[in-house]
Amino acid sequence: MKYLFFVAAFFSISFFTAQAQNDPAAKKILSEVGEKVKAAKGITAKFTLESITSKGKPNGIKTGTLSMKGDKYLLKQGKTVIICDGTNVYNYDGNKTITKSSVEESNATLSPQKLLSGSYDNDFTYKLIPSNGPNYQVEMFPKDERRSFQKVDLFINKVKHLVTKAVILDKSNNKTVVLISNMNTNANFPEGTFTFKRANYPADAELLD
Repeated sequence: MKYLFFVAAFFSISFFTAQAQNDPAAKKILSEVGEKVKAAKGITAKFTLESITSKGKPNGIKTGTLSMKGDKYLLKQGKTVIICDGTNVYNYDGNKTITKSSVEESNATLSPQKLLSGSYDNDFTYKLIPSNGPNYQVEMFPKDERRSFQKVDLFINKVKHLVTKAVILDKSNNKTVVLISNMNTNANFPEGTFTFKRANYPADAELLD
């Protein structure tokens, strides 16, 4: 479940513009990302999560989809669902439990409003890493040492100004690689897409508030 929060964060940092004193070159790139995402009608994308142990051994791959509009998002991976209506976040574990938390509580980890938005100044120090490939690389360190991760490397397409990859290093030196593909920034969503509907989940699933 925690890996889906990384995706959520991945798709949310990019909604705001950078403001603090950080690497000016990185700040410019992140601001461009933020403007691109903020101007989006709606966003859909596919993602792949690859877990790698501290010893460099693969530890599983998961795939899923994300839909996002403004501060609302819907993540699906297998039977697992995370839905945010802008106020609350509902996590269905695909089995017997639904957990409800406020957006503020969820943002204490890392959400789609925290990894795709371009606004990292309040939460990170960052710098641009020289790169000759198709992507910019921005290295980010959380200001709050209580975070469960120690570093995030963002990869941003130099032409499209969109995040295509994130590598998250946790405090045990395990890595989570998030790959984003098939991103559409002009998506339309039916009414109620980002509304939690209890009837859509098993009757015997417990709702923890």
